This record gives sequence, structure tokens and C-alpha cells, in this order.
Amino acid sequence: MDQPSGEMEGQMASIKDIAKICGVSVATVSKALNDKKDIGEETKKHIKEVAKEQGYFPQYYARAIRMNKSFNIGVLFIDGAASGLTHDYFANILNSFKVTAESKGYDITFINSNKKHKKSKTYLEHCRYRGLDGVMIACIDFYNPEVRELVESDIPVVTIDFEFPQCLSVISDNAVGMRQLVEYIISMGHKKIAYITGDSTSVVTDIRIKGLKDTMEEHGIEMPEEWILPSEYRNLKKAAEYTRELLKREDKPTCIIYSDDYSAVGGIAAIESMGLKIPEDISVAGYDDIFIASQLQPRLTTVRQDTERIGMKAAEQLIKLIEGHKTKLSPPSVVASKLVPGASVRKLPDQ
Repeated sequence: MDQPSGEMEGQMASIKDIAKICGVSVATVSKALNDKKDIGEETKKHIKEVAKEQGYFPQYYARAIRMNKSFNIGVLFIDGAASGLTHDYFANILNSFKVTAESKGYDITFINSNKKHKKSKTYLEHCRYRGLDGVMIACIDFYNPEVRELVESDIPVVTIDFEFPQCLSVISDNAVGMRQLVEYIISMGHKKIAYITGDSTSVVTDIRIKGLKDTMEEHGIEMPEEWILPSEYRNLKKAAEYTRELLKREDKPTCIIYSDDYSAVGGIAAIESMGLKIPEDISVAGYDDIFIASQLQPRLTTVRQDTERIGMKAAEQLIKLIEGHKTKLSPPSVVASKLVPGASVRKLPDQ
């Protein structure tokens, strides 16, 4: 009863067509395409292969119409450094988010963030235009009125590393991560610790600065304000400039913490250009534990953020909200960070 797969070219095959080609009932085809367990795996596999060959995908459209959903989730992401998907931290989160969402039958659409044109849609308008079921927001100015408008709408939202009372959030434990890092640096005998920070508009920056100051204070170590230099995440040039500035001071730090490992690369380059060695002349540490951290010599001391778990939890929670399994918003999901000691922080002699 088989017929050539090209026979229906130019038209969409129906479920009856698939049943006829496979020599089975319409009910069996329906069960196979909906992954029911009461038919054999071989039969199910064969039916799905034939359906794919014939370009049969109407079950997704039918499901979308029946459930009044698009099965499409938006992603709103703006990186101030314009690094896009080369942004290691976010790219890893997005990959995990995408894999989890797709495993549950959802597609991902990036929300247009081009604001150069006066007639460009707001974030909320874009979401409505695309018929998105929900949105994940990360690496953006959360104080932007358009972001607030989207968060306060009836569209389900999950945020990464920022907390709104009216939507779900998944947060990397930056407070504990910074505490672990500073505790380790202090345990290596350092008291003069400088911090080249990330973007001043980021709540993550505020949390990490507080974690640094609180930990220093608990150890009775003074933290001069001039040793906290406001920079930008993933900005090699600024990291290098601030590093040179710190090391030219009469009262120099013995260790410099960078807001992220990528910025640390800029700082390390500046240190080497000054003829100094790490960690003999100056100790350094980063944050994120991206791939490059393990390739640097000496291995960079940093903090690992569990990007896979952050992305997975964000997708799972958002889909539960979309599908009505969460009637009440839960507290932020906090994902633990982990200290990764390297060889870039020198053990100072006891003083």
C-alpha cells in the first residue's frame, strides 16, 4: 500500500494520507504522532518518518489552535557590549533554555530590540504581534519602561538575575559566589583587594559589590572606595585601562578582581605589557568560569555559575506558568555558584 514519497509533492498530506501510505488506521497514525505508548516503537518510528517525508506537521497547528497557544517563547536579550551570542554566560544559559523548551514542544523567537527606528514596536507590541506564549528576559536594563510594561502585562515572564514581584525569576547566587571568592583571596593573605566592576545599571553589580564590602568588613579589612572602579562587563579595553591605573598608584592592590573572566583577559594583557608577572607581582581573579579561564596560564581563579541549570530552570518554570500548572508565583529560584581556585592568586607570606 506504500506509494512514493514524492507523489503528494505540492500539497500538504492529511492524516488519512499517512494512514493509507503506512497501511494502518487513522487512529494508529494519531497515536504515533502524539507519542502514545499503546503502539509499537517500530510502527511509531515508521509512521513519523513517512509523515516527515510527506511534510505532515498539522498536528502542531491543530494543537496550537485547540489550546489557543503559539508554542513559541520569546527571548529578550540586550548586551551593552554588543557581544550578542558570543556572550559566553548568556549563550550557555540560552542553549540550556532552548534545549529544555524544545523538548517540551516550544520554539524560541528573539524579540526585536532595534530601537533606531521611531516606528519600531515596543517589546510588548512585538510579543503580541508574534503571539508569544511567554518571554525570558536577560542581560537588559530592567529599569527600562518598555521592560516594565512587558513584565506588568498578562504575558508570562521569567527573568534571569533580576527580581520583579509580578513574575518568575531565576538568579545565580552572586552574593555567595562573591563571598566565596573574597574569602579565598583573604585566606591567601591578601588585604589590598581592588574590584573592576561591571555595568552600574546591573543589579548583579550591586550584589557583588555588597558581597565584597561585607566580607572585607567581617574580616576587619578596610575597603577604600577608590579601589572599586566602575567599568562594564566584557569590556577588554576598560579593564586594561583601569588595571594600568591601579598598578601605577603608589598604594597598589595585591589582588585585582574582574567582573567577568573576559574582562580579566584585558587586565592580564595590561599586566603583561607592564612587564609584570601573575601571580608573582600581582594576583588576579575573574568571575563566570567560561572556557577561556581554564586555558589561561596560570589558570584563572574564578567563580563558576551553573548556566545549564539556570537555563533549564528558567524554561521549566516559564512553561509551567504558561500551561497553567503554576497558579501562584514562587520565590526566585536561586542557583548555587562555586569557587574555582586557580593559580592566579598568590599565597602571600604571613605579615
